[in-house]
Amino acid sequence: MASRAGPRAAGTDGSDFQHRERVAMHYQMSVTLKYEIKKLIYVHLVIWLLLVAKMSVGHLRLLSHDQVAMPYQWEYPYLLSILPSLLGLLSFPRNNISYLVLSMISMGLFSIAPLIYGSMEMFPAAQQLYRHGKAYRFLFGFSAVSVMYLVLVLAVQVHAWQLYYSKKLLDSWFTSTQEKKHK
Repeated sequence: MASRAGPRAAGTDGSDFQHRERVAMHYQMSVTLKYEIKKLIYVHLVIWLLLVAKMSVGHLRLLSHDQVAMPYQWEYPYLLSILPSLLGLLSFPRNNISYLVLSMISMGLFSIAPLIYGSMEMFPAAQQLYRHGKAYRFLFGFSAVSVMYLVLVLAVQVHAWQLYYSKKLLDSWFTSTQEKKHK
């Protein structure tokens, strides 16, 4: 076998590469999508840990309520949003379709639903801040509703991309399963 820069093997012009084996596209796609989902899970973990820290500081009263406000109601069910991510991670090693489907369903229940509820719960406070410039909850001098809406928007994007990539991964796994059945 010749190197790229070295001499070519005798008797070939280099156009005989068509017969070589290649990695099937759905396997390449699976690896890429798993990597993207893992990155999103790590971002979700950071958001989740920040939320847990905020809630702990608020409940344990480590700082005054002027510094860190008490948690909103939507933050409690959102704490369960770590479960879909763990199910997603458990589905990766053996391409477990059922774990991935459970992860996607529970993501809607434990991640997206609390975020939708949170946007509705915080809307009156956001409206009050926008119209009158008055905030009643604060996080280190910033309006709590502003900061939490930023967190909420970031979390929605992370979960939406996670669902999108999970669906594409599921399709990729179904493709490989169907090909195995046809053989």
